[in-house]
Amino acid sequence: MSIRWEQERRAVVSAAQEMASQGLTNGTSGNVSVRLASDEGGESIVAITPTGVPYPSLTPEDIVVVDLDVNPIDGDGVPSSETLLHTEIYRRRPDAGAIIHTHSVFASVAAVRGMNIPPIIDEATILLGGTIEVSEYAFPSSQELADSVLAALGQRNAAIIRNHGAVCVGVDLKEALNVGILLERLAQIYYYAAATGKVNTIPPDVVEAEIAIFNMRRQAHLSSLDSKL
Repeated sequence: MSIRWEQERRAVVSAAQEMASQGLTNGTSGNVSVRLASDEGGESIVAITPTGVPYPSLTPEDIVVVDLDVNPIDGDGVPSSETLLHTEIYRRRPDAGAIIHTHSVFASVAAVRGMNIPPIIDEATILLGGTIEVSEYAFPSSQELADSVLAALGQRNAAIIRNHGAVCVGVDLKEALNVGILLERLAQIYYYAAATGKVNTIPPDVVEAEIAIFNMRRQAHLSSLDSKL
C-alpha cells in the first residue's frame, strides 16, 4: 500500500540508518527530518523520525509528518521528542531543507566541556560556516532549548547542544548527514589537538574568505528557492 510522501519518508529512513551506521548516535537517540512542501502551497511541513523506534527496524510508514506548530498531519507514530527544535529551525532558517540531531562521542565531549570549536580545518569552515558554538543549557524538548540552539547556530550549518549532542543543517538530507560526519571528525581533531597543548587555527583572512564562500553558496540556494515560488 502506498503512503503519502513515500519517497521523502524513505529518504529520512535511509539518512537515519546511515547516521546510526556512522556512529553518530546509538539506540533510538538522535533524530532526522526533512522539509516538505505543503499541499496547499503554504507554510512548510516536516517529515521526522518517531520516538522510540530502533533505527534498524525503521520503515517509511513510521515517519511522522507534522506542521511547524507540531500538529500531526500524517502517520500514527509519536514524532521525535525534539520535533520542536527541528520546526523552529525550519521556521527561522528558510535555507534549511533537512536536519539531523546527533549524539556522536566527540561532539558530545565538546557539549559536556562547553567547548566551542574554532576554524581549524579548511573544508569544515567552508561547509559549516565558521566557529561551531555551544548553546546555553536548556531542558530537552523545550522552547528554551530551541531558542538556545538557534542562538548558537546562527546562520551556520552546525551547533553543539550543551550537555546533549549536536544539530546539523543542510539543504537536503545528504548535506545534513555530511555535516554531521564532518562535525564529528572536526570535534575529534580538535580534542586531540587541544590535548597536546597546541591548536593552530586557520589565519583570520583565510577564515573570512572561506566563510564568504559558505555564504555565497547559501545565498545561491536561497535565490534558487525564491525562483521556485
